[in-house]
Amino acid sequence: MYRLLIIDDEEAICRSLQFAFEDKYKTLVANNFSTVEKYTSMYYFDVILLDLKFGEINGLEVLKYIKNKIPECQIIIMTAYSSIDSSIKAMKLGAWDYVLKPLSLDNLKIIIDKALEHKDLSCRLQDMQDELSTIKSDKIIGKSKSMKDVFNLINKVKNIDVNVLITGESGTGKELVAREIHYNGKRKKGRFEAVNCGAIPKNLIESEMFGYEKGAFTGAIKTKKGKFVLADGGTLFLDEIGEMDFDIQVKLLRVIQDKIVYPIGSEEGIKVDVRIIAATNKNLLEEIDKGNFREDLYYRLNVINVKMPSLRERIEDIPLLVEHFIKKYNSTLNKNIKAVSPEALQLLKTYNYKGNIRELENILERAVILTENEMIDIYDLPYQIINNDNVKISDDKLIVSVYETFDTIEEKVIRKALEKIGNKRKTAKILGISERTLWNKIKKYGI
Repeated sequence: MYRLLIIDDEEAICRSLQFAFEDKYKTLVANNFSTVEKYTSMYYFDVILLDLKFGEINGLEVLKYIKNKIPECQIIIMTAYSSIDSSIKAMKLGAWDYVLKPLSLDNLKIIIDKALEHKDLSCRLQDMQDELSTIKSDKIIGKSKSMKDVFNLINKVKNIDVNVLITGESGTGKELVAREIHYNGKRKKGRFEAVNCGAIPKNLIESEMFGYEKGAFTGAIKTKKGKFVLADGGTLFLDEIGEMDFDIQVKLLRVIQDKIVYPIGSEEGIKVDVRIIAATNKNLLEEIDKGNFREDLYYRLNVINVKMPSLRERIEDIPLLVEHFIKKYNSTLNKNIKAVSPEALQLLKTYNYKGNIRELENILERAVILTENEMIDIYDLPYQIINNDNVKISDDKLIVSVYETFDTIEEKVIRKALEKIGNKRKTAKILGISERTLWNKIKKYGI
């Protein structure tokens, strides 16, 4: 429910307006500036009706004070016909609109509705702009059978208001799936709010999700909207739901069932329309058996399950992902990397990614930063990649690492040269050493 503040030094007008709007909005009135200071410090207001003739105080000064205190608030000026010039000045200072006295309630209701609609659209536009860079740079990529199954499921559920549980190892792109469902579905005009249940301390997760009133606890210096209220009409993404405290699970279940949120310190519930998409890298059925997760909450969340495959299960997607990340970091780092060498790609395809796509992205970001060429080669990759026994490279190349000793590298070179050339005299000549020296090295390294 929106909050409305009526500021007028005439108590009769305040009472009449409060009576007219209290069923639709949380309505408070202020007849003096000290009350204005009190209420704007205690609460967040969506709309304020301000009389420009406010006792001995200049209404424009009150307007400046409010806009400094609550810049997003929509202020509607109430004024007499003779003060229209002042009303125009007020609009230049940030007022939304003005209405003439005597007031027409029907007209005032229309103006308030339009002000709130504009405020909501502005907030959503800002949210969409904030998300735009993420949507452009991060997207789900894949042509493997397992990813085609994921795309097919996303397409089926994006316009259906059911809760979704996304499961899979860390780094597989679970949040990207949640965003894909939201921004391609019927809720895309609403907000997408995300909560990492594993990153927020236990004592803060409740206030983050449900919000709180000013003074509800030490440090609550102003009212704060929770993620459920912010996501009203949109989607709430609960990442790492398996880490959520058991007590908070009870409250979450109640919100899912009743669709009403109770901010901390408030006895008034707020009705919300939110789609929940949860994600976890844990086996929640095992967590239920251990007594760490509520079974009734699990079945509320797991209406549709999207299983994200690990990168090890979709090797054929690695070339596409490599190409995508090179383009991404070419743009952000102002580089001009054209590709990776066949040997480097082979290394990337045979590596066992414990961190999945997130680890692959970090590897390529590092390679783009470090390489001085237009192609990423094996030597631009980190040690754990090139020191992979499963990798086969062309027989005229050798993998060495800066972490290896000179003796180790020398032994590798001599062994590789002898294997490739097959003749000690020619090998010594190519290596630029005498045959005697080569014989000594062979003996030293036990070749």
